[in-house]
Amino acid sequence: MSAISCCVSVSGVQRTEATTNRQNVTRAVVSRNIVSGRTSSSSSKVLVRSASMPSQGGPAPFAATPGKVRNVPASEFSKLIADGWIVLDVRPPNEREKAPLQNALEVPLFVPDESSDIGTLIKKSTAFGMGGWWLGGTHMIPNQEFLATVQASVPDKESAKILVVCQKGLRSLSACEQLARVGYQNIAWINGGLDTARPGNIPTKNGVDVRVGGIGGLSEVLGWTEVQQEAGTGFAGGYQNILKFFAVILALDLVWFVWTIINPSD
Repeated sequence: MSAISCCVSVSGVQRTEATTNRQNVTRAVVSRNIVSGRTSSSSSKVLVRSASMPSQGGPAPFAATPGKVRNVPASEFSKLIADGWIVLDVRPPNEREKAPLQNALEVPLFVPDESSDIGTLIKKSTAFGMGGWWLGGTHMIPNQEFLATVQASVPDKESAKILVVCQKGLRSLSACEQLARVGYQNIAWINGGLDTARPGNIPTKNGVDVRVGGIGGLSEVLGWTEVQQEAGTGFAGGYQNILKFFAVILALDLVWFVWTIINPSD
């Protein structure tokens, strides 16, 4: 073998190893974010990119085998239901109960950790401090009965069509990977999750906007979320009214200050 061929071979191996390492790191970061409840849009974009771009040395790290995972927008939800797709809602109970979907199979992929040992309390405190106080997230653990429950409810892995949904899109994609590994052939997920839906795209049992399932914490109380801003709901009618209230207080304080200058007391 010539020196040039050796160099090319070594370079190819190095590129393949680097690609694999980057994919492993991405997958580890996304998995950590899913468990901790930190499912930001930026994390979702990283995961989608990793799932849709195969490496030069092999299949994509989230490749669904033996079936293929279909990536769909929220606007196609009704079309898929009309075509006979089964809706699998993998959201945790706190999100699902706020905006329950019609005719959905409800099997959470992650559930709140109910343990009270010191390690769990530390994790819960960390989750609260890392944004749970504002967004309402909490420490989650994997649902050990997830696959068993789905397989018992949908035993036909060859022809059953399953549309997996969650609030942000990360958990549903993770669920798709697990379902594909046990042999389900027809799987789809909503890219970006239910938060990308527009009013009327996805009907709920209680008639609320499906995006309401993803709000919580102080941001929900103040009406600081997008869905609340659009509806004008939240504490005191939304954060705009709160800002207006403080603006009025400042204006009155300014008027009083000017009055005391014009009419000084003896």
